[in-house]
Amino acid sequence: MDFGEILNQWEQGDYKSGKEGGNTGGASDDFQKQARKTVHPIDAWLRTNKIIDKDALADPDQDSAAERRRRLRLKKPDDQIDIHGLTRDEAWTALGHFFMNSRDRGLEKVLIIHGKGNHSQDKAVLKHCVRDFLEQCTFAGESGQGETGGSGSTWVLLKQSRN
Repeated sequence: MDFGEILNQWEQGDYKSGKEGGNTGGASDDFQKQARKTVHPIDAWLRTNKIIDKDALADPDQDSAAERRRRLRLKKPDDQIDIHGLTRDEAWTALGHFFMNSRDRGLEKVLIIHGKGNHSQDKAVLKHCVRDFLEQCTFAGESGQGETGGSGSTWVLLKQSRN
């Protein structure tokens, strides 16, 4: 019996051995028949080949990573910080405290309001400070331009802590 036949039997709910031919009728045959009835051939094959059904083990209530990201992109931020008027060093420190606090509180999405840099002499200092911070922050995930603040704000998805 090949694997295709076993699979067909499994799909049809036919749990017979699939063996053809005569029966010698001994006690060993009775034991084998009983064993074939209790253990489905495909289950035996999966166990023999050490195949694990990961879908059966997965928690149905838990989102996949892609589903979580999609859901969080649409979600409003759990908290926000406004760093307008701060120097680069002050903003860096404030972001460090804000992100640590956000992670400890189990937040999923935060918003940073940094402004567009219209009043900066050379370039948008705080916007670049935020980008540099996010690149170095180990628990800052995906980020993007804020919906309401435009280029003057950045949303960030926080990575889940691995316990």
